[in-house]
Amino acid sequence: MSKMQAAVIQAPGKAGMVEVPVPEPGPGEVVVRLEGCGVCASNIPLWEGRPWFTYPAAPGAPGHEGWGRVAALGRGVNGLAEGDAVTVLSYHAFAEYDKVPAASAVRLPSLLQGIPFPGESVGCALNVFRRSDIHAGQTVAVMGAGFLGVIFVALAAAKGARVIAISRRQSALELAKSYGACELVHLDDHNRVLEELRNLTGGRGCDRVLEATGHQWPLDVAGEIVCERGQLIIAGFHQDGPRQVNLQLWNWKGIDVVNAHEREAQRYLEGIRAGIEAVEAGLFRMTDLVTHKYGLTELEKACQTLVERPEGFVKAALLMPG
Repeated sequence: MSKMQAAVIQAPGKAGMVEVPVPEPGPGEVVVRLEGCGVCASNIPLWEGRPWFTYPAAPGAPGHEGWGRVAALGRGVNGLAEGDAVTVLSYHAFAEYDKVPAASAVRLPSLLQGIPFPGESVGCALNVFRRSDIHAGQTVAVMGAGFLGVIFVALAAAKGARVIAISRRQSALELAKSYGACELVHLDDHNRVLEELRNLTGGRGCDRVLEATGHQWPLDVAGEIVCERGQLIIAGFHQDGPRQVNLQLWNWKGIDVVNAHEREAQRYLEGIRAGIEAVEAGLFRMTDLVTHKYGLTELEKACQTLVERPEGFVKAALLMPG
């Protein structure tokens, strides 16, 4: 094949398709025939539009949660072979093929072949959890039981923590319960949620609060329910404008605040490998987490579903033809 199909965000709220050349691998690079790519909350600002973006976006952008099989090797690549199943760190993966440095491709075990595995997002969850310092006996609140939140619930429960899941959607709470959440709290009314958390923690608050929504109000609630000298971990993607925080409260409580997003490729790769190990250990199942699947031509529909987050939704992915 010399040509491939790629999705393009043409303008805010509008996507289409283009035909472009299949990339050629340079020294130290591999070309991956993609089987699919997850759709991430961080894609939404480009989808919705912001003053600083220009359109159309590059073909395949901003897809960065791809997986597939190695199709071609550049000169000097060792440790990978054509046909290997991999998940990759790439940035144009809403397409049939993408080119990446060989070091950015992580081989998948047989358990994860043939099923959706958005490795970058799994790695993000494991990296956030690593920085959260969660251990047995703590009370841990997870604010938002989406893709990241459910993984946090599973990992914290496996550590022996008492996990409280907080979400506006009943289906998300039920999934969190199946992964070890001891208490379920509907995120509906501010004062009612605070009262329920006071009752659940005997007025003390939570040792750790992982905020995984990316919205102002849940961030406000998170600051209220963390205990004195506790830790607030910000995992949500806050990119729709500035945030205000109650610094007086945070200061008085003496809490630690961790912005848990990573930017170094090596950290992402470490997280992906840790995520693969977690799935192999049975801590969570990708078939529970990738709930909505679309074709490559359906990027608009996938993005809209992610924005709306209906009951039953956890994560959307584009599946490539063939």
